[in-house]
Amino acid sequence: MNKKPTKAIIAAAGFGTRFLPQTKAMPKEMMPLIDKPIIQYVVEELVEAGVEDIIIVGSSNKRAIEDHFDVPNEDLLANLRSGGEKKQHYVDELEAIANLANFIYVRQKGPYGNATPLLSAAHLIAEDEPFIYTWADDFIVASPSRFSQMIDLHKERGGAVLSCKRVVSDSEYDRYGIAAGEQIEPGTLRLSRIIEKPGKQNAPSELASVSSYLLEGRFFKYLERAKDKFSGDGEFIFQPIMQQMIDDGHAYYAYEVKDSTYYDTGDKLEYLKTTIDFGMNHPDLGPALIEYLKTRLS
Repeated sequence: MNKKPTKAIIAAAGFGTRFLPQTKAMPKEMMPLIDKPIIQYVVEELVEAGVEDIIIVGSSNKRAIEDHFDVPNEDLLANLRSGGEKKQHYVDELEAIANLANFIYVRQKGPYGNATPLLSAAHLIAEDEPFIYTWADDFIVASPSRFSQMIDLHKERGGAVLSCKRVVSDSEYDRYGIAAGEQIEPGTLRLSRIIEKPGKQNAPSELASVSSYLLEGRFFKYLERAKDKFSGDGEFIFQPIMQQMIDDGHAYYAYEVKDSTYYDTGDKLEYLKTTIDFGMNHPDLGPALIEYLKTRLS
């Protein structure tokens, strides 16, 4: 039986420049979807899948994330308790957030690129320990959750797992990395490579790599070698490191997350679409919102 991941790294050091001026003082990961920040949805999904230690790799302007997952301050608690029983559920909810997981905060150091958060957290993960690497501004809603599905595949076959979505429009072949490899079962490939933005004519499959990765601790040896060879030009990215491992015979799987919807809230239009979807699906707000949207579209 392959080990089950109990640790996750969330990359959260970006400046969110596409949302300026809103993100000048508020991290993009803290932008709300109804009444929760985006990052909380990702954290809750990780916890549901059995992750206990969540390493958030941030920067100096991300203090709000730490505060959000900390215990509520006494001034706020006093205000809520003064409201009696009708506000007690807020107290319970805020205390539950602080107890979701063990939170570790690391300041990102190193060159620009998506491999640097991994480098910043490498000392917290053992060589024989699988872990999840993900972002806080895009995610996949699925049942069971994407992380649970990825972990199930890892437990069955070992190796690393990339969460994927099936391409639904030709333009997506020019937006995402497309998986190439041998089909193990429908929706699952043993990867030979990821081809970045190949266009429809050159795409080896319909599986686009998005959002998250289940990696093995041995990844960090390759990461260290790549860091030593990095010239400082361009971005320090981890996709070539994965390719080196694949070439050396390590198993990597591209996995289409079942019964899922992919959301990218790092883009303004996609953030609006995500907010509308979440609002329409909200048990209390949904019916009224749907009626309002009907009046606007009529």
